[in-house]
Amino acid sequence: MQNKDSLLYERIRKKDKTALEELYDRYEKILYSFLLKITNDHDIAEEAMQDVFIKIWQGTGIYDASKGKFRSWLFTIARNKALDIIRKQQRTQSAPIEDVEPFLQSNDSTEKETEWKEEQNVIREAVSTLSDDQKKMVHYMYFKGYTQQKIADLTGIPLGTVKGRIRLALKKLKPLLADRRGSI
Repeated sequence: MQNKDSLLYERIRKKDKTALEELYDRYEKILYSFLLKITNDHDIAEEAMQDVFIKIWQGTGIYDASKGKFRSWLFTIARNKALDIIRKQQRTQSAPIEDVEPFLQSNDSTEKETEWKEEQNVIREAVSTLSDDQKKMVHYMYFKGYTQQKIADLTGIPLGTVKGRIRLALKKLKPLLADRRGSI
């Protein structure tokens, strides 16, 4: 499946509309489901999904196979796009960003969901090796979508300390996740 995704992506980079349609059909349901679980809002999920495929078509999102699976890259840019939309609305409406933890619990038994759950378990296991302070920083930044400044304000910890904890957490997670990537 990974190889087919990469081939589709390369065809899309050459402006092959059929390849874009194939990729969209391949990921439409699971990606929309993922975005809906993050945002808890149909409109935002649809907007984020549309933006992701526009980004791929326009070539502003560049996939690098040496950095991981296409599927992981696609879900990461989708998550980031959804959080960007929520942040934008937050600025205009002063609404808090929803906790994205619910997307980690899925009841769908499809093969794709199973693969996603396996990846989640690897990530959870790796995060569990962090110190409590580092776990907290990772949770706020990557699962709640907070900026480092917001984390500093929320926790009362200096911004430099927040940045340091996040940097150390990522430094510790990188080899753990790289080692385990092959077992997913």
